[in-house]
Amino acid sequence: MGMKVSTGLAKGMLDTGSFRSMMAGMRLKIYAGTEPASADADLGSATLLLTISTNGAGGALQWETNAVGNVLQKASADTWSGQAVATGIASFCRFQLDSDTGAGSSTEVRLQGDVGIAGRFVNLSSVSLTAGATQTLDSFSIVQPLQ
Repeated sequence: MGMKVSTGLAKGMLDTGSFRSMMAGMRLKIYAGTEPASADADLGSATLLLTISTNGAGGALQWETNAVGNVLQKASADTWSGQAVATGIASFCRFQLDSDTGAGSSTEVRLQGDVGIAGRFVNLSSVSLTAGATQTLDSFSIVQPLQ
């Protein structure tokens, strides 16, 4: 499972805020193409396939108020979903703000990871996405390693 934290997110958590507060306002964007080497890197020629938001209506993704141990879950009352805008094979994703252009940056708050069917940062029922089809994430959690 590959998860990459941007410099902006790491610095923000160390300087001023919690992970939960730093992730406020985010959507999950799923891309086809080569995953950038870091969350700070430019998206390159990646193609946006899908944006996951609250209830698929464009709302920012919400998290539970409190972590359980070292795990923070998506808000259980919310449905995380979106409609694919392009057809392709999902390979990686980024949690990012709508204002984030995907250009290289050491200040943008981002969380990047791999996408697959099992054992990935984001697991989908299929990585083959079709334009117009709805994709839903029934569960999602972030685990802070303890050691």
